[in-house]
Amino acid sequence: MIAFVRGRVVTVSLTSAVVDVGGLGYDVQCTPGTLATLRTGAETTLATSMVVREDSWTLFGFADEDEKQVFELVQTASGVGPKVAQAMVAVLSPDDVRRAIRDEDVKALTRVPGIGQKGAQRIILELKDRIGAPVGSAAVVRGAAPVVTWRDQVHEGLVGLGWSTREAEQAIEAVAPEAGDVPDVGALLRSALRSMSRA
Repeated sequence: MIAFVRGRVVTVSLTSAVVDVGGLGYDVQCTPGTLATLRTGAETTLATSMVVREDSWTLFGFADEDEKQVFELVQTASGVGPKVAQAMVAVLSPDDVRRAIRDEDVKALTRVPGIGQKGAQRIILELKDRIGAPVGSAAVVRGAAPVVTWRDQVHEGLVGLGWSTREAEQAIEAVAPEAGDVPDVGALLRSALRSMSRA
């Protein structure tokens, strides 16, 4: 398995990045928050988790090892696949996931697209004894000018997480005043998700 990739960022799209590692281009699926930290032409190191299926091998990339470990652990719960696990770490920080499971906070978990009330209860039941306590670490998402506009990235992130185009557009308008001069795409995505859950 590929535990991490280190190399030059060749391209950054709305859902993935290609990293040149010794002449090989690795296509790494990432959350919008992680993608916002990457710059074309810059060196990067991403913790990775490979998911092997009959018809595909997919490499998921993370800002840090903590995020990767939570991604892998939540997949051991019944009914949680890599897409839902990725949505979980996109919406909630690793410590937020730990708190939600520890505190049996069904509402927090159901903010994640693809997780309903029964699914959240099942995750809590199956992982409560294994998730561990919050560790006080969180990925630092640096704000900077992305390859495309922040609106495009947040829109793509929301649609990729299961929201409709119309819902995504409404959420983007709701968080637009928070964008400022140097938009932090990860923070804006989380804020958009919070506004949608309140609605």
